[in-house]
Amino acid sequence: MATAKLRSAALIAALSASVIGSPAPDTVAQRSFVPDGYDVPPYYPAPYGGWVDDWQESYRKARDFVASMTLAEKTNITAGSGIFMAFRVGFPQLCLNDAHNGVRQADNVTVFPDGITTGATFDKKLMYQRGVAIGKEARGKGVNVWLGPTVGPIGRKPKGGRNWEGFGADPSLQAVGARETIKGVQEQGVIATIKHFIGNEQEMYRMYNPFQYAYSANIDDRVLHEVYMWPFAEGIRAGVGSVMIAYNAVNGTACSQHPYLINGLLKDELGFQGFVQSDWLAHMSGVASAIAGLDMDMPGDTQIPLFGTSYWMYELSRSVLNGSVPMDRLNDMATRIVAAWYKMGQDKNFPETNFDTNTRNREGLRYPAAWPDTPTEVVNQFVPVQADHDVIARQVAQDAITLLKNNGNLLPLNASQSFKIFGTGAQTNPDGPNACADRNCNKGTLGQGWGSGTVDYMYLDDPISGIKTKATDVQFYNTDSFPSLVDQPKDTDVAIVFITSDAGENTYTVEGNHGDRDASGLYAWHNGDKLVQDAAAKYKNVIVVAHTVGPLILEKWIDLPSVKSVLITHLPGQEAGRSLAEVLFGEVSPNGHLPYSITKKEEDMPKSVTDLINSAFLNQPQDTYTEGLYIDYRWLNKNGIQPRFAFGHGLSYTNFTYSNATITKVGQMSKTPPARSPKTGILDYTQAIPAASEAVAPNGFHKHWRYIYSWLTAAEAKAAAANVSKKYPYPDGYSTTQKPGPRSGGGEGGNPALWDVAYKLSVTVSNVGSKYSGKASVQAYLQFPRDNGYETPVLQLRDFEKTKTLAPGESTTLELQLTRKDLSVWDVVLQDWVIPAVDGAYNVWIGSASDDPRVSCHVDGLKCTNVVKGLQ
Repeated sequence: MATAKLRSAALIAALSASVIGSPAPDTVAQRSFVPDGYDVPPYYPAPYGGWVDDWQESYRKARDFVASMTLAEKTNITAGSGIFMAFRVGFPQLCLNDAHNGVRQADNVTVFPDGITTGATFDKKLMYQRGVAIGKEARGKGVNVWLGPTVGPIGRKPKGGRNWEGFGADPSLQAVGARETIKGVQEQGVIATIKHFIGNEQEMYRMYNPFQYAYSANIDDRVLHEVYMWPFAEGIRAGVGSVMIAYNAVNGTACSQHPYLINGLLKDELGFQGFVQSDWLAHMSGVASAIAGLDMDMPGDTQIPLFGTSYWMYELSRSVLNGSVPMDRLNDMATRIVAAWYKMGQDKNFPETNFDTNTRNREGLRYPAAWPDTPTEVVNQFVPVQADHDVIARQVAQDAITLLKNNGNLLPLNASQSFKIFGTGAQTNPDGPNACADRNCNKGTLGQGWGSGTVDYMYLDDPISGIKTKATDVQFYNTDSFPSLVDQPKDTDVAIVFITSDAGENTYTVEGNHGDRDASGLYAWHNGDKLVQDAAAKYKNVIVVAHTVGPLILEKWIDLPSVKSVLITHLPGQEAGRSLAEVLFGEVSPNGHLPYSITKKEEDMPKSVTDLINSAFLNQPQDTYTEGLYIDYRWLNKNGIQPRFAFGHGLSYTNFTYSNATITKVGQMSKTPPARSPKTGILDYTQAIPAASEAVAPNGFHKHWRYIYSWLTAAEAKAAAANVSKKYPYPDGYSTTQKPGPRSGGGEGGNPALWDVAYKLSVTVSNVGSKYSGKASVQAYLQFPRDNGYETPVLQLRDFEKTKTLAPGESTTLELQLTRKDLSVWDVVLQDWVIPAVDGAYNVWIGSASDDPRVSCHVDGLKCTNVVKGLQ
C-alpha cells in the first residue's frame, strides 16, 4: 500500500498497551471519567459488505480476487508500508493522497479554493464541477484514493483549526458539498474518502501520546445522528468508496477501534460498502481494531514511525494464524478494499502513479526510508493535469466572495479612482507561494490554511496584481502597520485594507496558534484590526478585504463611518486576484454567502464551543457537546441573540425579489419509514485458517530496513499456528454471528425511504435592479411544528439553489425539495427516524439568509405567502 499523506514525526507518539494500562477489552469500553450517559455499546461482528445492489458486481469480482490470494497478500493490502516509504508498493500500486482541495505535494496541479470557500458559493453545480476537476487531476497523477472531502470537523468550534477544509457550520450545507464533490471525483474513477468520522472538532489534543489520551468527544445519540452523521450519511448515499476515522475518541473510545461507530453506525445503519481507513498514525491496536471494523491501517506504522513496526501487516498475519482475528473478518476487509477498486473501474487503464512527494527532482530513491540500501530511478514524470481547471477554480473563488456591508454603494469601484492598498495579504509571500512547508506560515496572500489539506502552487494570482490590471492609480503599502508617511488623502481616495486569519493542522504551530486559533482567537492576525482602524482614521472611503479560515469578530471597526464596504473572500486558492478584482470593479456582482455566523462577541456562543481544550496531562480531556443540536445560527436563534452577520448572509450590487412561491405534496409520508429490505446477495467469507507457509516470505527475498511487510519468519508462523487457543480477551458482547441490521438501515446512507421527496417548492426570483446583473442564493429553512413532542431548533437549513446570472429585469424559477429525512427527528428510544407531525404545521422559510426570510410556505394547507414580520 502506498501513501502520499505525511505527518510530522515530532508530534507523533505511541500509546502502547501498557500505557493504556489495559487488555484489549478495555480499549473499546467506556472510560470511568467520561460523563454519565455517554457510552459505547458493543457491536460485533463487523458486518459484511456487498449487499447493496450497486456494489454486488464489484464485490463478486473482488471476492474472487481475494480468494486467490495467500494470507500474506491479504494482510498486505490492508495496511501501508510505512510513513516514510515511496509510492510504488503493494496491491496493485495503490496510491492514497490528500488534499481536500487538489492533489497534495505534486507538480503541475491546480490549487482549488478550500472547502469553506466552496460552501460559501451555495452553488451545487460549482461544488460538483470542482469535484470533477479535482478527480481528473487526481486520476491524471495516478492517485487511486483521494483523501477528501472533509465534513468533520463540521465547524462546531469557531476557532477549530481545520474548519476551512469543510463546507460550513451546518449539516445540510456540509452534506450537499460532500455529495457533489464525491460524485464529481468518483465519476473520474478515483475513490473519494469522506473524513474524519467523527468528533474531530478541534486540533489540539486530538492524538493519543505516551502521556495522555486524545480528547473524548462526548456526543449523545440524537445529536450524533441529526448533526454530525448527517453529512456522512449523504456522502455514503452518494457511494463514497472510503471513510477515514478520526484521531480522537468518542464517548471514551478511540475512533480507530470503536465498534459502535464503525460496525454499528457506518457499516450497518448507514450501509457503507467501501473500506474504513485510519487517519495517519491513528491506529493503536491489532485485534481490537480489526474486530471493531477497521479495514485499512494507514500508513502502517505504530504511532512512533521510526523502526518499521506495525500493529497489523506481519502482526495481522500472526493474529489470523493463531485464531485471534477470524478469517472471515480478514476476507471481508480485503474484499472491501478490492471492491472499491473495481467499483471505480481502476482495474482497466488506470494511470500509474507518476509523481513522488519525497522529491521534486526527476530521479529519486526507490526506497527512500531505507537509504543507502536503495537504487535511484525516475520518480517524477512531471505530467501536467491542470487543463483549463483554472476556470472552475476562479469561478468558485469569485462566487464565494461575500459582501457583508456596502454603505453608500461604495462598491463597485470606478477604475479611474485613486487607490491606496494596505496589508501584506494583498501580495504573494515574497519568499514564494510555497516557501512554507504545507503553508505553515501566514505570510502574503492567504489562499489556503495550513497542514495536510494543502496543495503546492504552480502560481498564485494575488489581489494586488488583479487590482493593477483594472486601475492605474494604485499605491501599495506592503505592511500590516499603517505607514507613518502616506500622501495627504483626498476625499475621493479609496483605501483597501487586506486582513487575514489563519488556522490549520496541529502538526504545526504558527505564530502561537497550535492548529486551532488558540492564540489569535477570532481576531485578525498581524494587528489587522488596528490597521483597519488607522486607515479609517485617515481615509473617508475604506474597503476591508478579509482572507480568513472562518468567522472574525469585527466590532473594533465595523461601525466606523469610513468603513463603507467589507468583503470576506475566504480562502480562494490560486485564483485570488482576478476573481476579486472583477468583483471590486463591478464586472461581477458578489454572490457569496456566509457558511457560518459572525457574532458580535465570542460569548454570544456557548462556552462548550468557544472554549478550546488547552491543557491536559495523564487524563483524557473531555469535550462534552452540552450545546446539543444548537451550533452556530441554531444556538443564536434559540437564545434570541442577534449576530453581526447571520449564517447565509451576503449582499449583491443588485436587488432580488421572490414571488409566485408554491409548495406541492409529492408523496404521502408515514410517521416512520417503511420496513427496510433484508440484506441479500452476501458472499461467503468463511475460510479455514490457512497453512502457516502462506505467511512466510519467499526464499531469498530482501527486506528493506524500516519497510513494513506482512510476512513472518518460518519459525514465527509455525509458532503462531501452533497456538490456536482463542485466548484473546474479546470484549463483552463480542459475537461472530452476522446481524440482520438495524431497522433504520437498508441501503447506502440508511433506509432508502429517507430520501423520498415529501414536498417540492418553487419560487420565482427576479432581478429588480436597473444596472447590475447578479446571482441569487435561495435558501430553504425548515421550522418544525410547535409542541411536536421533540425539542427542535427554530430553523434548520434543508435545501438551497443558486440562480444563473440574471440581467436587470430578468427572472427565473427555482425548485427546492424536502425529503422524509428533512422532516424527521432521530428517536433515541425507537432507534429510527420519526416524522413528529405527518402533514402537520411545518413552515418552510425561503430567503437569502437565515435571518432574511422572504416567503413562508406552510405544509398544512400547502400555501405560501410573502413574509412581512419575519419568523412567526
